[in-house]
Amino acid sequence: MRRGIGTDRPALSEPTTYRGLGAKENARLTRTQPHPSLKGYRDGSNREPRLDEADLEKRILRGLALEWEEARWILPPDLRERMRLPLFTLKSMKNRLGTWDRNKREIALSLDLVFRHSWDSAREVLRHEMAHQLAQEVLGGLEETPHGPAFQEACRLLGADPRASAELRPLDQACLAEDRSDGDRKIERARKLLALAQSPNRHEAEAAMAKAHEIILKYNLELVEARGPREYVSLFVLPPLLRHPLEHYHLAGLLQDFYFVRCVWSRAFVLEKARMGRALEVTGTVQNVRLASYVSDFVRGFIDREWTRYNRDRGLDRHRKSDFAIGIVKGFRSRLEKQDGSRVPNAEARKASLVLIRDPQLEEHLARRYPRLVSVRRRGGTCDPAVLRAGVQAGKRLVLHKPIETRGPSGGLLPPSRSREDSW
Repeated sequence: MRRGIGTDRPALSEPTTYRGLGAKENARLTRTQPHPSLKGYRDGSNREPRLDEADLEKRILRGLALEWEEARWILPPDLRERMRLPLFTLKSMKNRLGTWDRNKREIALSLDLVFRHSWDSAREVLRHEMAHQLAQEVLGGLEETPHGPAFQEACRLLGADPRASAELRPLDQACLAEDRSDGDRKIERARKLLALAQSPNRHEAEAAMAKAHEIILKYNLELVEARGPREYVSLFVLPPLLRHPLEHYHLAGLLQDFYFVRCVWSRAFVLEKARMGRALEVTGTVQNVRLASYVSDFVRGFIDREWTRYNRDRGLDRHRKSDFAIGIVKGFRSRLEKQDGSRVPNAEARKASLVLIRDPQLEEHLARRYPRLVSVRRRGGTCDPAVLRAGVQAGKRLVLHKPIETRGPSGGLLPPSRSREDSW
């Protein structure tokens, strides 16, 4: 599994200034200290403190500063040292997601963006505005148009989207929205088959899921063979946490091996803890990222339901839940391997289905977005063999089918006002 940028840099402790905080409070806050509103976490209860909107805004501003610092470490050393921390603020914006003001040295993000959309959506806009800063303050783009050559180079260096802020949609919204491309029509066929996988007839449900995977495989084979230009997106499918349970790493491997995406454990701000942690970010075509996100949600939901049933009279702890969850992922993996080997019609496609199709354009995109990737291996702890076996048996029964509901607008910082039908 790959881990994102900045794994070998020293800790930072110089003070950071946040617009909207008083001078005394700013003097107390450093990048190695938690926000004062998080004192409740020190008692080990892991309960979320109640935050009003003002406290939440302060925490978001702190997160933007930490994410800015994280992105700065992507840059070559000579450019990195010339970047100075700007001010950060949140504003009401009707037609933009963010702005960079050179005179004020201020990056502003839309209030609607940070409160109604996912953190990775806000981070993506932050990098776009940071590219404007880099272009004007470091790369000598003051005399150019806002999206001129210096800005384009800054976007390349930071892995930012170069489209104008007024043209951008929040990342989570863009990934959920369907288009009428040929790829979407093919994935739509797979979606309809997954809807059939809800059938109470076990054999019919299994056949529908297998056929859906066959269509997805064929779509990706054709995509790579076409060699045409294509766009990629990156999305968090597991939220930022200080520590992820072991089953998340197994799930990341499953997504990468069977759903045509690349997985990176990216450093990201954990809002609840006001510190940097890691999130699982998947990168691929919009259709494949959307599918991987759904599979991640479905498998985790299946784990929770099966664990509740299995542990009802056993009283096992969280470590045993990880054993059970790892078993489910392993059982589902073995099922996918068997399914691919028996249903894919020719030997070449069968081999490609068991070993992820290598997309050179995706590899180049990933190298640009994460220039300092390193591979890591996690050691598993002790496990209960009986619980693991029970999980494997449950995983072999797992049948993917069409989702009914989603998290609202991709897990915004405020709860959604209503649920909606999924458009997947």
